[in-house]
Amino acid sequence: MRFYRALLRLYPAFFRVEYRDELCYAFAERTGEISGPLVSLKILLAALADVIPNALAVHWDVLWQDLRYSARALRRTPGFALTAVLVVALGVGANTAVFSVADFVFVRPLPYADSDRLVKLWQGNEVGRNEVSPANYRDWKAMTSSFSGMGAYCFHAANLVGAGDPRRLETVQATPEVLPLLGVSPLIGRVFTARDAGQVVLLSYGFWQSQFGGDRNVIGTTVRLDGVPHTVIGVMPALFQFPNRSIEAWMPLVLREDNFEDRSDTFLEVLARLRPGVSIEQTRRELAVVSARLERQYPKDNEGIGALVLGLRDELSERARLLLIALCGAALCILLLACANLASLFLARGAYRERELAVRSALGAGGDRLVRQLVTETLGIAFIGGVVGVAAAVAGMPLLARLVPSTLPIAEQASLDLRVLAFAAGFVLLTGFVFGLAPALRAGRSSGLDALRGGTRTAGGRTQRLRAMLVVVEVAASVVLLILSGLLIRAVWRIQAVDPGFVADNVLTLRTTLPLPKYDAVVQRAQFYERILEDVRALPGVQSAAYVTGLPMSHRGGIWPVSFTGEEVLVDDSNSVSLRYLTPGYFATLGIPLRRGRDVAATDSRDQPFVAVVSESFVKRYWPNWPNEDPLGKRFRLAFAERTIVGVVGDVRVRGLERPSEPQIYLPYQQVDDGAIIGYIPKDLVVRTAAPMEEGAGGLLPGIREIVKAADPEQPISDVRTMAEIVAEETAPRVTQLRLLGALSAIALLIAGLGIHGLLTFTVSKRAQELGVRRALGAQTREIFGLVLREGLALALAGAVIGVAVGYAAARGMGALLFGVRPEDPLTIIAAAVLCFVTAVAGCLRPAMQAARVDPLSVLRTE
Repeated sequence: MRFYRALLRLYPAFFRVEYRDELCYAFAERTGEISGPLVSLKILLAALADVIPNALAVHWDVLWQDLRYSARALRRTPGFALTAVLVVALGVGANTAVFSVADFVFVRPLPYADSDRLVKLWQGNEVGRNEVSPANYRDWKAMTSSFSGMGAYCFHAANLVGAGDPRRLETVQATPEVLPLLGVSPLIGRVFTARDAGQVVLLSYGFWQSQFGGDRNVIGTTVRLDGVPHTVIGVMPALFQFPNRSIEAWMPLVLREDNFEDRSDTFLEVLARLRPGVSIEQTRRELAVVSARLERQYPKDNEGIGALVLGLRDELSERARLLLIALCGAALCILLLACANLASLFLARGAYRERELAVRSALGAGGDRLVRQLVTETLGIAFIGGVVGVAAAVAGMPLLARLVPSTLPIAEQASLDLRVLAFAAGFVLLTGFVFGLAPALRAGRSSGLDALRGGTRTAGGRTQRLRAMLVVVEVAASVVLLILSGLLIRAVWRIQAVDPGFVADNVLTLRTTLPLPKYDAVVQRAQFYERILEDVRALPGVQSAAYVTGLPMSHRGGIWPVSFTGEEVLVDDSNSVSLRYLTPGYFATLGIPLRRGRDVAATDSRDQPFVAVVSESFVKRYWPNWPNEDPLGKRFRLAFAERTIVGVVGDVRVRGLERPSEPQIYLPYQQVDDGAIIGYIPKDLVVRTAAPMEEGAGGLLPGIREIVKAADPEQPISDVRTMAEIVAEETAPRVTQLRLLGALSAIALLIAGLGIHGLLTFTVSKRAQELGVRRALGAQTREIFGLVLREGLALALAGAVIGVAVGYAAARGMGALLFGVRPEDPLTIIAAAVLCFVTAVAGCLRPAMQAARVDPLSVLRTE
């Protein structure tokens, strides 16, 4: 019987107290007739069979009763139910979505074997970094022992022809070591090895599906890339995104002996895997020794050149990192606000239900029964709110996908993280339990006489003070979000007001990358450009057109050293310039102002003196007395030739609106040797139209396609965009983050206003007798109104002061995002404080008006 009595604890406590003796008596009668061998075992099994199913049935019956009662109770108070569900949904949804993306970017292991031991190597120092020269890559590989393997790759684009319409493929050329380092096997086929001479290709899963319909017999198929046949040897898995998600194919990188002659020719990205037990710091120390040795051996090319070691996740830019961190902070503020508001709601509901709970306790309901009832109610609210929150998070993931940096080798869209969901839901549930069960626990401990005797005067001073503290927290959190949002909004306004140096309106751009060796000769390229430009300029509505190496903000590289007669060529920031080759008419097409001299001309060929057009910043660097000193006719050396300045143009924000650019130099497209500087062959066509691009692009593009097809049927067109879109993409991540942060700030402000309104409404109802007495003793309506209003505004003021201090500290930590806006920007702080004040006044008005309309006779008669 002792075992049976222990099993009775599986029943609810109230049921066990009422029916324990009866259950024990009935069980003793049934088991008294058991005899024979193994009597104890039979009795034990009988006890289990008797208690477990019956206990489960009782629990289910009680749960069903509690669910029906909770539903009725919530239907009687729809305002509380709707508000509580909304608050839970906001807290759970915002944090689940935002922290899922943050976990996806910062924490979740990359989809490679032992991804924490994969690192990238760069040439450079603390000031900046650059790609690696083949010679330094070879020496690092031979002179280090910290790595179990090292490989190199470079980005490459190729024209696919002979398989339907020509198209441009984003590809990677990699040494045979790269793919094995990642530890990812092909879905079908094999990876390339050192025996592959270069004319083989691995396909991405997406390209395999779109171009070959997922045909598993694709292995051995021949595809023509830049006119050269390549044999398909494998298909990579769907989740393989290395080095980024735009890559469609991988080909072998074959380094020739002449690639190792010039250590300033930096074009390789180097991937390595650390040996087990070797840390990044140990690797950095070893590479520092190796770099110093190479600097002594090659002082001209390797002076000041070190080696940087970064984890794959460290490729993330500081701006992208701060954008996500700021959004995470905002989501945490929303979670804090949600919990504070939920606590306030449950405290108010508990105070209103105090008398009901006291009556139930006086009629015999035990504390455990009351607790169980409120647990069911809390869980119901949390479940409904959680479902709504998760649905909102799922709906918001495509928007948040814009915050996933394209530089990381991961998919674009994160999936919801169950750990984050569990954390947010657990935090909300804990808040609901702590503040929702307090009234039941208090009712269970007391006799209930105080509540029954006190009526509505049992306001509970501690409850009132706690709710006031929660309101202060809500206001402070909303002010922090308002300050951060305001600072970022001002920063975006500043960025968008920056002059890019060109006129982006009504300019269409597209890419026609010419394949080699088909267009290795300059004269062949010239014929192609002249035919395309002549026909495009003849199209209706076209004002001008030109070709250029790379568009501003799209092609950010092209950095070369400049030297003057008798100077040694040094590669550093003091003499670096941004280089572009172009056709005549480029400056007029983009609206880049010509300050002095002339544009490049069609007559600037290889048999003529080499010339250059330079930017104002280039002139100011070397001739500080500009514009009083004329730079025209001055000579300098760049790109293996001496050149004469024939024109000066305005500066262009080549590296983006937020980053200063090196001085720019523009060279005629014909003044280059055949097969030389092939990375700078003009490929981007820019076309200025008379009509707005929204109207002209649709009718213009088909005509340009026909023109290109007539010039070369195998030449694809890619990357069709307007310059306005390119400029807009500069601030797109910021605008996305601002929309999210602005939405969270509006939600926070709404929650703070509701918190003030709820607290004052509760206060007025509890102080009805006091307010009635004041009115009876002669207090004027405006005095009662002002009394309640001052109480609410005092809480708002306290929260605003705390919020301004915390917001300033948070703004200092995200200074890299503020683009010239000071963290203590007075306009933003004042605007946040005013908005908070207006919200607080709006939340105070209705309770204050209710207090002012209190009828003293009605209140006193009720009491």
